[in-house]
Amino acid sequence: MQQWQKSTVYQIYPRSFQDSNGDGIGDINGIISRLDYLHDLGIELIWITPMYVSPGNDNGYDIADYYQIDPIFGNMKDFENLLKEAHKRNIKIIMDMVLNHTSNEHVWFKEALKSKNNPYHDYYLFKDPVDGHEPNNWVSKFSGSAWQYVPTLNQYYLHLYDVTMPDLNWRNPKLRQEIFKMMTFWADKGIDGFRLDVINNISKAAKMPNDTFKTPTDDGRNFYTNGPHVHEYIHEMYRKVFGPNNFVTVGELSSTPVSEAVKYTNPNREELSMAFTFHHVKVDYTNGKKWTLGKYKLTDLKSIISDWQVKMHQNHGWNALFWNNHDQPRAISRFLNDNKYRDQSAKLLAVVQFGLQGTPYIYQGEEIAMKNSYFTDIKQYKDHESINAYNTMLKNGTDKSTAIKVLQQKSRENARIPMQWNISKNYGFTTGIPWLKSIQKDNYSVETVRNSPNNIFNFYQRLIKLRKRNTTLIEGSYKLLDHDDNSVYSYVRIKDETKILVMANFTEKIQLRTVNSNYNLILGNYGDFYKKDKVVKLRPYEALMLEKKDG
Repeated sequence: MQQWQKSTVYQIYPRSFQDSNGDGIGDINGIISRLDYLHDLGIELIWITPMYVSPGNDNGYDIADYYQIDPIFGNMKDFENLLKEAHKRNIKIIMDMVLNHTSNEHVWFKEALKSKNNPYHDYYLFKDPVDGHEPNNWVSKFSGSAWQYVPTLNQYYLHLYDVTMPDLNWRNPKLRQEIFKMMTFWADKGIDGFRLDVINNISKAAKMPNDTFKTPTDDGRNFYTNGPHVHEYIHEMYRKVFGPNNFVTVGELSSTPVSEAVKYTNPNREELSMAFTFHHVKVDYTNGKKWTLGKYKLTDLKSIISDWQVKMHQNHGWNALFWNNHDQPRAISRFLNDNKYRDQSAKLLAVVQFGLQGTPYIYQGEEIAMKNSYFTDIKQYKDHESINAYNTMLKNGTDKSTAIKVLQQKSRENARIPMQWNISKNYGFTTGIPWLKSIQKDNYSVETVRNSPNNIFNFYQRLIKLRKRNTTLIEGSYKLLDHDDNSVYSYVRIKDETKILVMANFTEKIQLRTVNSNYNLILGNYGDFYKKDKVVKLRPYEALMLEKKDG
């Protein structure tokens, strides 16, 4: 058993975590100032989203210099101090790394634009026009065509994401060596691992289809998701960087089936430590479309989670367990009740998550039940993806009010409002003007929550400690109970003679459920446990973790 399988990861979006110098943007010294807080919570790994030099068109995921810290966050000396202070507290640092694309301001791309004969031209994916059009009809994940025309070259370059983020050509061995050299630079600095952004997209089909213009239903992902050489490339990374440095690695694997995720994370294959997948947080997409007012069914959510739990366990894969991150709206607002039953809802999500097999992730603010930003005007948004989606909705006939409601439900900006440390001005995040301003008046903050009885922060502390010592939660098999129950999510974890039963009422109505065996309460979000004969009474949004030992 690896230590990272027993540990809990805390994700920091540095821009919104803690500002130390009053410029309204969170920074490295702000993170350092909160390390004791994270240690007190019980965190042993921190994942920090990109802090490299970047023009900021995608909040740092458009990297212009892989080797330098962006001045808005501090400098290399600050980062080295962060590593030292984190390690002093037995906290490991996982850096976010983007290897699918760079910023168009990266020196490689600037050189690539100079000439087709420039050696850096082949670091990217350029294609000639086809019948005066783009090479094919692939769609950017940020809306519009995935191809951008360069008149001086009479070629298009591929950008699966923003137009300012050209995709790298991983078929070029020189490019791969540059990447491994850069990753080794950070390993030598003393980091403890990488979270690899959209890593399953790095291998594009050698012959990109040029006839898909006639079939606009295909957005192109079948030709680049989990591509032909992706496992070969990641295994090469493992041999040259991950293995020698004993790294913890997390692969973001969007649109990846469990059969592929097993390949990425089975330790015998020497690729990644764990899989970060999104099927469960797409459960409220209407007909698979994100930018809609969607509703979810608990039965669908249970089916997705259960499929991954069972198959990853059977095939020795490993899950990253999460409800929230910087790219997702807050789960408490999305799936439960962030108003009357806010505390119960936050604790319910924690119980369900920590009861599953995998490494749990807490996204900043989740431990104090932060909720969606609920912006009311498009001018309040900074995120390019959200703004593009809004404009596309209006273009397609959606009225402004509905478009804003869709963003309130689905925009990733919901999770990016600054961390709420106290209830002073700007919630103690900054003495200046926050880069993204909250419009809410919310009395939930680190200070107020920790001073309240039976609080969410303490509940997370207990769960983190429990997981470290309970091998059933780490190694046990998983079994879903009552598949068709659309109100209560119940499952069992089993190891040897121990069974742990998790029951969670996802409604505001009292639910009665039959439990045949005698279980003892490990913990619950109401603090107690009502059972008469074989019937358990679950109050609104109640979650229980119960244990039974045979023999």
